[in-house]
Amino acid sequence: MLFTILILDVALVAWSLHLMQQSFNHREFSLMLAGILVATSAAAMMVVYFLMGTCMSDLAQMSQHSYAYF
Repeated sequence: MLFTILILDVALVAWSLHLMQQSFNHREFSLMLAGILVATSAAAMMVVYFLMGTCMSDLAQMSQHSYAYF
C-alpha cells in the first residue's frame, strides 16, 4: 500500500512540475495555481497517510491489550 501511495505522490508532483513549467512558458497564472494545488494535495495525502498509519498502529496495540483497559 505504501508503494502505491508513493508512486501516486511522485506522479502528482511530476504533474504539478509539468503544469508549473507550462505556466512559465505560456505566462499563465491559472496553470501556476493549478500546479501549486496539485503539489499541495500530494503533500496533504502523505500527511494523512502517516497520521492514519500512526492511528491504526495505536488502535491495533489497544486491541491486543484490551484486557488492561477493563
